[in-house]
Amino acid sequence: MARMDYYRILGVSREASDDEIKKAYRKLVFQHHPDRNPDSKDAEAKIREINAAYEIVGDVEKRRSYDRLFWGDEPRAEALDPGVILDQMEQKLFDEGRKELFAILMKDVQRVKAELGVIRERTVAAQGYDSFVEKIVAARAGEIMDDLVTEEMEGRRRRLIEVATEMMVSQGVVKRGDEGGIRSLRNRLDESFRNGRVHGIASALELFYERR
Repeated sequence: MARMDYYRILGVSREASDDEIKKAYRKLVFQHHPDRNPDSKDAEAKIREINAAYEIVGDVEKRRSYDRLFWGDEPRAEALDPGVILDQMEQKLFDEGRKELFAILMKDVQRVKAELGVIRERTVAAQGYDSFVEKIVAARAGEIMDDLVTEEMEGRRRRLIEVATEMMVSQGVVKRGDEGGIRSLRNRLDESFRNGRVHGIASALELFYERR
């Protein structure tokens, strides 16, 4: 994924404490504030960049989500195309959602077997014989997803989407201030995460499926 390193912007390491981050932020704001740099054309842009970085890594939960999205895989070459950046973020969120629900069902084999029973009945009714029909499985996964998702998981999803959206805005996927574009972006990222959850359920069911 193309990188927007908020730690680098603030001049701190990934291991920096919350207090160190706050001190670095205050120092940079004091140094680059437009009122102190009236002749600088870049002062306002620099302050916006600093504020965007601190908004994420200066918040404990947002920082955790950012670290997960930013550092969750090996660094790759920079991708400057906004479309490529967005595709990579969507894939990252899809994978996060998939792993989350897959892990839950792997700990609840009885639920998996019960759901396979429901799916088997629907499949036989639809086509006359048993097989693993992805469309039917995905439909059932969508029906039971809310039963499997806890309040804590929903909070985590919201934080991931919020941070991912801010990262995409910072990298120019949509313009800051374009409320309609940002709302559409957020919905698109959220859909990727939810699709990942559906796929995670389906993957767990497929692992235990035996044709009869």
